[in-house]
Amino acid sequence: MTRSCGVLLFVACLLPQTAPAKPSGEAWNIPDETAQQNTKPAAIDPRAEFIAGQAALQNGDLNAAETAFSNVLAADPRSGGAYANLGVIAMRRKQWDHALRLLKKASELEPKVSGIRLNVGLVYYHQGDYAAAIPWFADVLRAEPDSEQARYLLGLCNLFIEHYSDAVSALQPLWPQKSDDFTYMYVLSIAAYNAGQSDLDQKALARLVEIGRDSPQFHLLMGKAELSRQENDKALADLERAAAGNPDLPFLHLNLGVAYMRSGDSQRAEAEFRREIALDPDLPDTYELLGEFYIREGNEQEAEQCFRESLARNSKMPGSLFGLAKIYLHQANYQKALASVDGAEKLVPDNQSYHFVRGQILQRLGRHSEARAEFTTSQKLLNAGINKEREKYGELLPNPELRQTPP
Repeated sequence: MTRSCGVLLFVACLLPQTAPAKPSGEAWNIPDETAQQNTKPAAIDPRAEFIAGQAALQNGDLNAAETAFSNVLAADPRSGGAYANLGVIAMRRKQWDHALRLLKKASELEPKVSGIRLNVGLVYYHQGDYAAAIPWFADVLRAEPDSEQARYLLGLCNLFIEHYSDAVSALQPLWPQKSDDFTYMYVLSIAAYNAGQSDLDQKALARLVEIGRDSPQFHLLMGKAELSRQENDKALADLERAAAGNPDLPFLHLNLGVAYMRSGDSQRAEAEFRREIALDPDLPDTYELLGEFYIREGNEQEAEQCFRESLARNSKMPGSLFGLAKIYLHQANYQKALASVDGAEKLVPDNQSYHFVRGQILQRLGRHSEARAEFTTSQKLLNAGINKEREKYGELLPNPELRQTPP
Protein backbone atom coordinates (compact mmCIF):
# COMPACT_ATOMS: atom_id res chain seq x y z
CA MET A 1 0.00 0.00 0.00
CA THR A 2 1.38 3.40 -0.92
CA ARG A 3 1.74 5.75 2.03
CA SER A 4 1.50 9.15 0.45
CA CYS A 5 1.36 12.56 1.98
CA GLY A 6 -1.90 14.47 1.63
CA VAL A 7 -0.50 17.91 2.39
CA LEU A 8 -2.00 20.79 0.48
CA LEU A 9 0.88 22.96 -0.72
CA PHE A 10 0.35 26.66 -1.26
CA VAL A 11 1.42 27.62 -4.78
CA ALA A 12 2.23 31.31 -5.14
CA CYS A 13 0.42 33.17 -7.88
CA LEU A 14 2.04 36.60 -7.69
CA LEU A 15 2.63 37.61 -11.30
CA PRO A 16 5.85 39.64 -11.73
CA GLN A 17 6.25 42.71 -13.84
CA THR A 18 8.80 43.57 -16.45
CA ALA A 19 9.27 46.85 -14.53
CA PRO A 20 11.19 47.02 -11.20
CA ALA A 21 9.58 45.16 -8.32
CA LYS A 22 7.13 46.88 -6.01
CA PRO A 23 7.54 46.80 -2.24
CA SER A 24 6.64 43.51 -0.54
CA GLY A 25 2.98 42.87 0.11
CA GLU A 26 1.60 44.97 -2.73
CA ALA A 27 -0.36 43.35 -5.54
CA TRP A 28 1.48 42.54 -8.72
CA ASN A 29 -0.17 44.26 -11.69
CA ILE A 30 0.46 43.22 -15.27
CA PRO A 31 1.85 46.29 -17.14
CA ASP A 32 -0.24 47.51 -20.05
CA GLU A 33 1.03 47.60 -23.62
CA THR A 34 1.54 51.39 -23.62
CA ALA A 35 3.91 51.21 -20.69
CA GLN A 36 5.79 48.36 -22.33
CA GLN A 37 6.31 50.37 -25.55
CA ASN A 38 8.27 52.99 -23.58
CA THR A 39 10.67 50.50 -22.00
CA LYS A 40 13.52 48.55 -23.48
CA PRO A 41 12.41 44.95 -24.17
CA ALA A 42 13.85 42.54 -21.63
CA ALA A 43 15.77 39.50 -22.76
CA ILE A 44 13.46 37.46 -20.54
CA ASP A 45 9.78 38.24 -20.09
CA PRO A 46 9.26 37.41 -16.40
CA ARG A 47 5.48 37.53 -16.71
CA ALA A 48 5.45 34.96 -19.51
CA GLU A 49 8.00 32.82 -17.70
CA PHE A 50 5.95 32.94 -14.51
CA ILE A 51 2.79 31.83 -16.32
CA ALA A 52 4.73 29.05 -18.02
CA GLY A 53 6.17 27.97 -14.69
CA GLN A 54 2.72 27.83 -13.11
CA ALA A 55 1.40 25.70 -15.97
CA ALA A 56 4.36 23.33 -15.72
CA LEU A 57 3.97 23.06 -11.94
CA GLN A 58 0.28 22.27 -12.26
CA ASN A 59 1.11 19.57 -14.82
CA GLY A 60 3.76 18.05 -12.55
CA ASP A 61 6.69 18.99 -14.79
CA LEU A 62 9.00 20.09 -11.99
CA ASN A 63 12.08 20.53 -14.18
CA ALA A 64 10.33 22.88 -16.60
CA ALA A 65 8.73 24.78 -13.73
CA GLU A 66 12.09 25.16 -12.00
CA THR A 67 13.66 26.53 -15.18
CA ALA A 68 10.84 29.02 -15.70
CA PHE A 69 10.85 30.37 -12.14
CA SER A 70 14.64 30.58 -12.19
CA ASN A 71 14.32 32.69 -15.33
CA VAL A 72 11.87 34.95 -13.47
CA LEU A 73 14.44 35.49 -10.73
CA ALA A 74 17.13 36.23 -13.29
CA ALA A 75 14.98 39.11 -14.56
CA ASP A 76 13.47 40.09 -11.20
CA PRO A 77 15.54 38.97 -8.16
CA ARG A 78 12.84 40.26 -5.79
CA SER A 79 10.02 38.07 -7.08
CA GLY A 80 8.58 36.54 -3.94
CA GLY A 81 6.22 34.41 -6.00
CA ALA A 82 9.10 32.83 -7.90
CA TYR A 83 10.94 32.00 -4.68
CA ALA A 84 7.74 30.57 -3.20
CA ASN A 85 7.08 28.31 -6.17
CA LEU A 86 10.69 27.14 -6.28
CA GLY A 87 10.17 26.29 -2.62
CA VAL A 88 7.10 24.24 -3.52
CA ILE A 89 9.12 22.40 -6.17
CA ALA A 90 11.78 21.59 -3.56
CA MET A 91 9.05 20.38 -1.18
CA ARG A 92 7.66 18.02 -3.80
CA ARG A 93 11.15 16.65 -4.28
CA LYS A 94 11.48 16.35 -0.48
CA GLN A 95 14.54 18.62 -0.54
CA TRP A 96 13.56 20.08 2.79
CA ASP A 97 16.59 22.23 3.63
CA HIS A 98 16.61 23.76 0.15
CA ALA A 99 12.87 24.37 0.36
CA LEU A 100 13.29 26.11 3.69
CA ARG A 101 15.86 28.56 2.32
CA LEU A 102 13.67 29.41 -0.68
CA LEU A 103 10.47 29.79 1.31
CA LYS A 104 12.04 31.97 3.99
CA LYS A 105 13.35 34.26 1.26
CA ALA A 106 9.86 34.33 -0.26
CA SER A 107 8.38 35.19 3.14
CA GLU A 108 10.82 38.08 3.54
CA LEU A 109 9.76 39.46 0.17
CA GLU A 110 6.03 38.80 0.64
CA PRO A 111 5.38 38.97 4.40
CA LYS A 112 1.62 39.34 3.97
CA VAL A 113 1.16 36.09 2.04
CA SER A 114 0.22 33.59 4.76
CA GLY A 115 0.36 30.62 2.38
CA ILE A 116 4.12 30.98 2.17
CA ARG A 117 4.41 30.89 5.96
CA LEU A 118 2.17 27.81 5.99
CA ASN A 119 4.65 26.06 3.69
CA VAL A 120 7.58 27.04 5.92
CA GLY A 121 5.73 25.37 8.79
CA LEU A 122 5.07 22.31 6.63
CA VAL A 123 8.77 21.95 5.84
CA TYR A 124 9.64 21.96 9.54
CA TYR A 125 6.74 19.55 10.08
CA HIS A 126 8.09 17.08 7.54
CA GLN A 127 11.56 17.38 9.04
CA GLY A 128 10.11 16.40 12.39
CA ASP A 129 11.05 19.74 13.96
CA TYR A 130 7.61 20.39 15.41
CA ALA A 131 8.77 23.03 17.89
CA ALA A 132 10.12 25.10 14.99
CA ALA A 133 6.91 24.63 13.00
CA ILE A 134 4.62 25.91 15.75
CA PRO A 135 5.29 29.68 15.46
CA TRP A 136 4.75 29.54 11.69
CA PHE A 137 1.39 27.79 11.96
CA ALA A 138 0.39 30.07 14.84
CA ASP A 139 1.26 33.11 12.71
CA VAL A 140 -0.88 31.81 9.84
CA LEU A 141 -3.75 31.25 12.26
CA ARG A 142 -3.50 34.81 13.55
CA ALA A 143 -3.78 36.10 10.00
CA GLU A 144 -6.44 33.56 9.01
CA PRO A 145 -8.39 32.44 12.10
CA ASP A 146 -10.58 30.15 9.97
CA SER A 147 -7.70 28.15 8.49
CA GLU A 148 -8.55 24.55 9.37
CA GLN A 149 -5.25 23.23 8.05
CA ALA A 150 -3.11 25.63 10.08
CA ARG A 151 -5.14 24.95 13.23
CA TYR A 152 -4.99 21.17 12.84
CA LEU A 153 -1.26 21.19 12.12
CA LEU A 154 -0.69 23.47 15.11
CA GLY A 155 -2.57 21.00 17.28
CA LEU A 156 -0.60 18.04 15.94
CA CYS A 157 2.73 19.79 16.51
CA ASN A 158 1.84 20.53 20.12
CA LEU A 159 0.72 16.91 20.55
CA PHE A 160 4.01 15.60 19.18
CA ILE A 161 6.13 17.73 21.53
CA GLU A 162 3.83 16.78 24.42
CA HIS A 163 2.31 20.22 25.00
CA TYR A 164 -1.06 18.58 25.48
CA SER A 165 -3.07 21.53 26.81
CA ASP A 166 -1.92 23.67 23.88
CA ALA A 167 -2.87 20.82 21.54
CA VAL A 168 -6.38 20.74 22.98
CA SER A 169 -6.71 24.52 22.68
CA ALA A 170 -5.83 24.34 18.99
CA LEU A 171 -7.85 21.23 18.14
CA GLN A 172 -11.08 21.59 20.10
CA PRO A 173 -12.52 24.47 17.99
CA LEU A 174 -12.42 22.15 14.96
CA TRP A 175 -15.06 19.83 16.41
CA PRO A 176 -18.02 21.25 14.39
CA GLN A 177 -16.15 20.78 11.10
CA LYS A 178 -14.57 17.42 11.95
CA SER A 179 -17.23 15.67 13.99
CA ASP A 180 -17.34 12.85 11.42
CA ASP A 181 -13.56 12.46 11.15
CA PHE A 182 -12.49 9.62 13.43
CA THR A 183 -8.78 10.39 12.99
CA TYR A 184 -9.45 13.85 14.39
CA MET A 185 -11.42 12.31 17.26
CA TYR A 186 -8.50 10.02 18.02
CA VAL A 187 -6.06 12.94 18.08
CA LEU A 188 -8.32 15.07 20.26
CA SER A 189 -8.95 12.20 22.64
CA ILE A 190 -5.22 11.54 23.13
CA ALA A 191 -4.49 15.24 23.65
CA ALA A 192 -7.35 15.63 26.13
CA TYR A 193 -6.39 12.47 28.05
CA ASN A 194 -2.80 13.61 28.49
CA ALA A 195 -3.94 17.14 29.39
CA GLY A 196 -6.11 15.73 32.18
CA GLN A 197 -9.35 16.84 30.50
CA SER A 198 -11.23 13.61 31.10
CA ASP A 199 -14.67 14.87 30.07
CA LEU A 200 -13.45 15.95 26.65
CA ASP A 201 -11.44 12.75 26.32
CA GLN A 202 -14.51 10.59 26.96
CA LYS A 203 -16.65 12.70 24.66
CA ALA A 204 -14.16 12.34 21.81
CA LEU A 205 -13.71 8.64 22.48
CA ALA A 206 -17.48 8.06 22.47
CA ARG A 207 -17.75 9.87 19.15
CA LEU A 208 -14.85 7.81 17.79
CA VAL A 209 -16.73 4.61 18.66
CA GLU A 210 -19.93 6.00 17.18
CA ILE A 211 -18.45 6.78 13.76
CA GLY A 212 -15.87 3.98 13.56
CA ARG A 213 -18.32 1.25 12.53
CA ASP A 214 -16.13 -1.77 13.21
CA SER A 215 -13.71 -1.12 10.34
CA PRO A 216 -10.09 -2.37 10.55
CA GLN A 217 -8.84 1.22 10.61
CA PHE A 218 -11.23 1.98 13.47
CA HIS A 219 -9.86 -0.92 15.49
CA LEU A 220 -6.33 0.25 14.73
CA LEU A 221 -7.07 3.72 16.08
CA MET A 222 -8.93 2.32 19.07
CA GLY A 223 -5.96 0.08 19.79
CA LYS A 224 -3.61 3.05 19.54
CA ALA A 225 -5.82 5.09 21.86
CA GLU A 226 -5.87 2.23 24.38
CA LEU A 227 -2.09 1.86 24.14
CA SER A 228 -1.80 5.56 24.95
CA ARG A 229 -3.93 4.98 28.06
CA GLN A 230 -1.86 1.92 29.05
CA GLU A 231 -4.95 -0.27 28.53
CA ASN A 232 -2.76 -2.90 26.96
CA ASP A 233 -5.08 -5.93 27.00
CA LYS A 234 -7.85 -3.96 25.30
CA ALA A 235 -5.35 -2.54 22.83
CA LEU A 236 -4.07 -5.95 21.86
CA ALA A 237 -7.60 -7.23 21.28
CA ASP A 238 -8.46 -4.28 19.02
CA LEU A 239 -5.18 -4.46 17.10
CA GLU A 240 -5.64 -8.18 16.50
CA ARG A 241 -9.16 -7.51 15.18
CA ALA A 242 -7.67 -4.90 12.85
CA ALA A 243 -5.11 -7.45 11.66
CA ALA A 244 -7.85 -10.01 11.03
CA GLY A 245 -9.68 -7.49 8.85
CA ASN A 246 -6.65 -6.09 7.00
CA PRO A 247 -3.20 -7.49 7.81
CA ASP A 248 -1.52 -4.99 5.48
CA LEU A 249 -3.01 -1.92 7.15
CA PRO A 250 -0.31 0.78 7.34
CA PHE A 251 1.40 0.99 10.74
CA LEU A 252 -0.65 -1.89 12.19
CA HIS A 253 2.34 -4.13 12.90
CA LEU A 254 4.27 -1.28 14.48
CA ASN A 255 1.52 -0.92 17.07
CA LEU A 256 1.17 -4.69 17.51
CA GLY A 257 4.88 -4.74 18.24
CA VAL A 258 4.37 -2.19 21.02
CA ALA A 259 1.45 -4.19 22.43
CA TYR A 260 3.40 -7.45 22.48
CA MET A 261 6.46 -5.71 23.93
CA ARG A 262 4.37 -4.39 26.81
CA SER A 263 2.81 -7.80 27.38
CA GLY A 264 6.27 -9.35 27.66
CA ASP A 265 6.03 -11.40 24.46
CA SER A 266 9.46 -10.48 23.11
CA GLN A 267 9.47 -12.94 20.24
CA ARG A 268 6.19 -11.72 18.76
CA ALA A 269 7.11 -8.07 19.40
CA GLU A 270 10.32 -8.41 17.41
CA ALA A 271 8.49 -10.29 14.65
CA GLU A 272 5.84 -7.54 14.35
CA PHE A 273 8.44 -4.78 14.14
CA ARG A 274 10.30 -6.75 11.47
CA ARG A 275 7.06 -7.27 9.55
CA GLU A 276 6.37 -3.52 9.59
CA ILE A 277 9.89 -2.90 8.27
CA ALA A 278 9.26 -5.40 5.46
CA LEU A 279 6.06 -3.56 4.51
CA ASP A 280 7.61 -0.09 4.83
CA PRO A 281 11.43 -0.08 5.02
CA ASP A 282 11.57 3.73 4.97
CA LEU A 283 9.56 4.35 8.14
CA PRO A 284 11.96 5.58 10.86
CA ASP A 285 9.55 4.98 13.75
CA THR A 286 9.75 1.20 13.46
CA TYR A 287 13.53 1.19 13.66
CA GLU A 288 13.31 3.48 16.68
CA LEU A 289 10.91 1.19 18.52
CA LEU A 290 12.94 -1.87 17.57
CA GLY A 291 16.02 -0.11 18.96
CA GLU A 292 14.19 0.50 22.24
CA PHE A 293 13.19 -3.15 22.23
CA TYR A 294 16.82 -4.26 21.85
CA ILE A 295 17.92 -1.94 24.67
CA ARG A 296 15.44 -3.69 26.95
CA GLU A 297 16.79 -7.03 25.76
CA GLY A 298 20.33 -5.90 26.60
CA ASN A 299 21.48 -5.95 22.98
CA GLU A 300 23.13 -2.54 22.59
CA GLN A 301 24.81 -3.43 19.29
CA GLU A 302 21.50 -4.16 17.55
CA ALA A 303 19.89 -1.20 19.29
CA GLU A 304 22.54 1.21 18.06
CA GLN A 305 22.14 -0.07 14.50
CA CYS A 306 18.38 0.41 14.66
CA PHE A 307 18.67 3.95 16.00
CA ARG A 308 21.13 4.76 13.21
CA GLU A 309 18.73 3.30 10.63
CA SER A 310 15.98 5.52 12.07
CA LEU A 311 18.12 8.66 11.92
CA ALA A 312 19.28 7.85 8.39
CA ARG A 313 15.64 8.16 7.34
CA ASN A 314 14.84 11.16 9.53
CA SER A 315 17.66 12.97 11.33
CA LYS A 316 15.19 14.55 13.75
CA MET A 317 13.88 11.51 15.63
CA PRO A 318 14.25 12.47 19.31
CA GLY A 319 13.73 8.94 20.60
CA SER A 320 16.54 7.61 18.41
CA LEU A 321 18.88 10.39 19.47
CA PHE A 322 18.04 9.69 23.11
CA GLY A 323 18.54 5.97 22.58
CA LEU A 324 22.03 6.61 21.24
CA ALA A 325 22.73 8.93 24.17
CA LYS A 326 21.86 6.16 26.64
CA ILE A 327 24.08 3.68 24.81
CA TYR A 328 27.02 6.09 24.66
CA LEU A 329 26.56 6.96 28.33
CA HIS A 330 26.74 3.28 29.24
CA GLN A 331 29.87 2.96 27.07
CA ALA A 332 31.44 6.02 28.80
CA ASN A 333 31.58 7.85 25.46
CA TYR A 334 30.40 11.06 27.08
CA GLN A 335 31.00 13.57 24.29
CA LYS A 336 28.98 11.53 21.80
CA ALA A 337 26.33 10.97 24.46
CA LEU A 338 26.06 14.71 25.09
CA ALA A 339 25.76 15.53 21.39
CA SER A 340 22.98 12.97 21.00
CA VAL A 341 20.96 14.03 24.04
CA ASP A 342 21.35 17.70 23.05
CA GLY A 343 19.73 16.87 19.71
CA ALA A 344 16.86 15.07 21.42
CA GLU A 345 16.34 17.87 23.96
CA LYS A 346 16.22 20.48 21.21
CA LEU A 347 13.36 18.63 19.54
CA VAL A 348 11.41 17.88 22.75
CA PRO A 349 12.57 20.44 25.34
CA ASP A 350 10.18 19.44 28.13
CA ASN A 351 11.10 15.77 28.42
CA GLN A 352 12.01 14.81 31.99
CA SER A 353 14.15 11.82 30.99
CA TYR A 354 16.19 13.83 28.52
CA HIS A 355 17.12 16.38 31.17
CA PHE A 356 17.92 13.68 33.72
CA VAL A 357 20.24 11.77 31.38
CA ARG A 358 21.85 15.01 30.23
CA GLY A 359 22.56 15.77 33.89
CA GLN A 360 24.21 12.37 34.30
CA ILE A 361 26.41 12.96 31.25
CA LEU A 362 27.45 16.44 32.40
CA GLN A 363 28.24 15.11 35.84
CA ARG A 364 30.59 12.52 34.36
CA LEU A 365 32.22 15.24 32.28
CA GLY A 366 32.95 17.19 35.46
CA ARG A 367 30.50 19.99 34.58
CA HIS A 368 28.81 19.82 37.96
CA SER A 369 26.94 23.13 38.05
CA GLU A 370 25.35 22.42 34.66
CA ALA A 371 24.50 18.90 35.81
CA ARG A 372 22.71 20.24 38.90
CA ALA A 373 20.67 22.59 36.71
CA GLU A 374 19.59 19.66 34.53
CA PHE A 375 18.63 17.56 37.54
CA THR A 376 16.60 20.49 38.91
CA THR A 377 14.76 20.88 35.60
CA SER A 378 14.14 17.14 35.47
CA GLN A 379 12.68 17.15 38.97
CA LYS A 380 10.42 20.10 38.20
CA LEU A 381 9.06 18.30 35.13
CA LEU A 382 8.58 15.14 37.16
CA ASN A 383 6.73 17.05 39.89
CA ALA A 384 4.53 18.66 37.24
CA GLY A 385 3.46 15.23 36.03
CA ILE A 386 4.82 15.77 32.51
CA ASN A 387 5.44 12.47 30.71
CA LYS A 388 4.15 10.60 33.77
CA GLU A 389 2.55 7.74 31.88
CA ARG A 390 5.24 7.55 29.21
CA GLU A 391 8.03 7.41 31.80
CA LYS A 392 6.32 4.36 33.21
CA TYR A 393 6.98 2.38 30.05
CA GLY A 394 9.96 4.18 28.55
CA GLU A 395 8.73 4.56 24.98
CA LEU A 396 6.62 7.24 23.37
CA LEU A 397 3.88 5.75 21.21
CA PRO A 398 4.56 7.05 17.71
CA ASN A 399 1.93 8.40 15.36
CA PRO A 400 3.50 8.20 11.88
CA GLU A 401 0.14 8.13 10.14
CA LEU A 402 -0.68 11.52 11.63
CA ARG A 403 2.65 13.04 10.62
CA GLN A 404 2.35 11.80 7.06
CA THR A 405 -1.26 12.67 6.34
CA PRO A 406 -2.18 16.11 7.70
CA PRO A 407 -5.35 17.60 6.20
